[in-house]
Amino acid sequence: MELISGISIWIIPVLIGFILIYGTIKKVPTYESFVEGGKEGIKIAVSIIPFLVGMLVAITVFRASGALEYMMDWIRPGLEAIGIPPEIVPLAIIRPISGTAALGMTSDLIATHGPDSFVGRLASVLQGSTDTTFYVLTVYFGAVGIRKMGDALKVGLWADLVGIIVSIFVVMFIFGTN
Repeated sequence: MELISGISIWIIPVLIGFILIYGTIKKVPTYESFVEGGKEGIKIAVSIIPFLVGMLVAITVFRASGALEYMMDWIRPGLEAIGIPPEIVPLAIIRPISGTAALGMTSDLIATHGPDSFVGRLASVLQGSTDTTFYVLTVYFGAVGIRKMGDALKVGLWADLVGIIVSIFVVMFIFGTN
């Protein structure tokens, strides 16, 4: 265990040192390249702010309008009939949109139901098995100016759906439904 701890402490400094030495050997102006990369990073961060604000406003409106609760009331009987806890659905809906909101929901579910409950385990597995598809498309595609993202959206949402379904089956298989 001490070996792994020692490796984890030193891996980043050794990697940075290796990059600097390699760059120097190859006659690359490493400091100047670092500063240019920092400038580009700041420009990208500023350029994605409008996309982030729009996405966060949409999430807030969806939750505050009561649309999420209305939808939950409508699908609750079907979910309970097949053994899926309805509490997990808002997480499954929000996860492709916002990682931060999904993490907050996961934390709430774990605090409410416990980390070793079926809901807590399912929320944890679902959080790790899906991605923030809309966030990735909005921020990264928007930052580089890509406007046609239909195929990427379809594939991303299919991957999220598969992740959600597999999460449910894996947690049911490994831990049971109680």
